[in-house]
Amino acid sequence: MVVGAHVCGTEGDVSDDDAGTPLGGPGPGAGASATGDGLRRRRRRRRLGWAGVGVVALAAGAVGGGWALYAKLNGNITADEAAAAELARYEKERPTALVRGAQNVLVIGSDTRSGDGNARYGRNDGTERSDTTILLHLAAGRDSATAVSLPRDLMVDVPGCRHPDGRRSDPVFAQFNYAYEVGGSACSIRTVEKLTGIRIDHHVVVDFQGFKDMVDALDGVEVCLREPVNDEDAELRLPAGRVTLDGEQALGYVRARKSLGDGSDTDRMDRQQRFLGALVNKVQSNDVLLNPVKLYPVLDAATSSLTTDPDLASLRGLYDLVRGLRDIPTERVQFLTVPRESYTGDANRDQLVQPDAEQLFTRLRTDEPVAVAAGTGADASPGGGEPGEPAEPGKSGDPGEPGTGDSPAPTFSGNTAAEDICE
Repeated sequence: MVVGAHVCGTEGDVSDDDAGTPLGGPGPGAGASATGDGLRRRRRRRRLGWAGVGVVALAAGAVGGGWALYAKLNGNITADEAAAAELARYEKERPTALVRGAQNVLVIGSDTRSGDGNARYGRNDGTERSDTTILLHLAAGRDSATAVSLPRDLMVDVPGCRHPDGRRSDPVFAQFNYAYEVGGSACSIRTVEKLTGIRIDHHVVVDFQGFKDMVDALDGVEVCLREPVNDEDAELRLPAGRVTLDGEQALGYVRARKSLGDGSDTDRMDRQQRFLGALVNKVQSNDVLLNPVKLYPVLDAATSSLTTDPDLASLRGLYDLVRGLRDIPTERVQFLTVPRESYTGDANRDQLVQPDAEQLFTRLRTDEPVAVAAGTGADASPGGGEPGEPAEPGKSGDPGEPGTGDSPAPTFSGNTAAEDICE
């Protein structure tokens, strides 16, 4: 999803070292050393990879098509002007950003059945819900990225929002994904801000078809299955072990509920997070980032699938957001689910676990460290140990005073992009 944007670049933003790096790279065995020329070559390759559009433009420029390709990619992204106008209407009640340079991006996976290729997933009744929603926090120093899944069945206060037809809804206590159905991305953003107190700086919406196209453009993404899968509803038949999923299979894998895990939305979110970790690794691999033939389809699929706030609705906007992410190690790309439990009024719905959820929100608001470690499941519960120690469900660590940076980061149950998918 948003990780597809990580490979976006722009013309004119390649450093002197990048500009002198050959596309072909060294021969077999070269650059294997952790120091000296080998290390410098790998660093140059990483910087070149993050300047993705520059690579494509340079390659295409050899045949005279560089600017045309850049213009096409730039024009693929849809600007969400309606959401921008709605958020401006409520600017005075929105949270204030507390830490300069930190960014919070709301990533929404839409289950719309409209548009090319989406009708097969159900009847188009003119509405859509947020099938997946992730709050992505980018640290001000760009030394970590934390993705927090928000359950679609989480019971929340949804504010009065503007319908697509201009009518306005009344405030209501409802499932979280109702916000997107009633008022689109602006309503989801306002609901998240009310829930967390965190200012949402940007948003990205991806639909089914865009997700599939991006996975296919990467020649698939590898996952690990403990048991064979045979799910007729998801049209998914897979063997056990390491499996490379194409776009259609990947969509079924991240959406399936009946045949994978315990059937809960919590288990499904854990699966989505592990898939995104594998996707980050695939996008960052050199065979994608340094190969224009492979990179252009990925960029084309990623940008074609995006609807974003106007500030991000260009390659330049995307690159400005993510260029600092190129040096984040995969072990600092973290995934977790907001602390939740069964709702007291309906076991099929969720509610926040307090004070754990507020502890997490406070850390994100003030750009304090958050650590994840394998726990007992996808539910996030702070642990009292040092970062990297297994989480202790139900035990809250002391976050200390916000903004001081003196206390150890609480550890939540989750995973990182560095983890082996079969462990």
